[in-house]
Amino acid sequence: MEKINAIITGVGGYVPEYVLNNEELSRMVDTTDEWIMTRIGVKERRILTEEGLGTSYMARKAAKQLLQKTGVDPQSIDVVIVTTTTPDYHFPSTASIVIGKLGLENAYAYDFSAACCGFLYALDVACNMIQSGRHKRIIVIGADKMSSMVDYTDRATCPIFGDGAGAVLVEGTTEDNIGLIDSHLRTDGKGLPFLHMKAGGSVCPPSHFTVDHRLHYIYQEGRTVFRYAVTAMSQDCSIIAERNNLTKDNIAYVIPHQANLRIIEAVSKRLELPMEKVLVNIQHYGNTSAACMPLVLWEFEKQLKKGDNLVFTAFGAGFVHGASLYRWAYDGAQAAAPLK
Repeated sequence: MEKINAIITGVGGYVPEYVLNNEELSRMVDTTDEWIMTRIGVKERRILTEEGLGTSYMARKAAKQLLQKTGVDPQSIDVVIVTTTTPDYHFPSTASIVIGKLGLENAYAYDFSAACCGFLYALDVACNMIQSGRHKRIIVIGADKMSSMVDYTDRATCPIFGDGAGAVLVEGTTEDNIGLIDSHLRTDGKGLPFLHMKAGGSVCPPSHFTVDHRLHYIYQEGRTVFRYAVTAMSQDCSIIAERNNLTKDNIAYVIPHQANLRIIEAVSKRLELPMEKVLVNIQHYGNTSAACMPLVLWEFEKQLKKGDNLVFTAFGAGFVHGASLYRWAYDGAQAAAPLK
């Protein structure tokens, strides 16, 4: 049997219409546009404000656009993986809701949890599933409604996050030297004290106490997370580059998790890579967690060319981190859809 390589054959995305900019945010909490731009680099973020809508709504919007763009038969989809930290419910899975809404009758679905590394890890899993020969078409969706767990009285964290979803179609090809080439993924398990939500899980279930003491929001020790993120993402990218003979000349783009512009710039500097080779959209979407990297692909798809070496890298709660080398499989200018 010929070797099967796994490739991305299409990208879809969705962001809510409502724009929360820094001016409006400064009327909600003690902050300023200058403070946010200097420390985080976010000018505005999209927020899903409609009552009764959660992560699955954005995920299916992204997947629906993906199916329309690629023109594939929805019944030919084998698997749907939704990676998220903000599922609609503890159960059933958000992926099962997406499948039900889209009518994908021949697919099975599951959720994948790896915080801000969710898309990086889930894409690796999907590619390996394709390479096994047992699956033909897999949709990977990164989606998060981060506003659902942001404390808008906490000036340190509330400017960072936004809502959104991105989706990719992963298929097999016998074309050589294309698609997922290499991955270096790690979890050190030391991150719990520094980045978490204190209540809502089985250790500390919801109660009047947890609600009254505002324990259902993101807690982050920013300086520690910053230091770990810069070190881990830089080292992971260096390992991928060394193993695959990559240099600043043959890397087309780095696609980093959009955690913080200062983190992204620090990683770029350590890699000695010019910022024009680092794809960034944090300024108008913020940190959308698992949705960050597919939304970058969605926005910049038109400038990606077949054969481009892309280095994905991310860092998230846990701590989870890693990097992957992906060789792009098509000319994006012919497939890119207008952003909405």
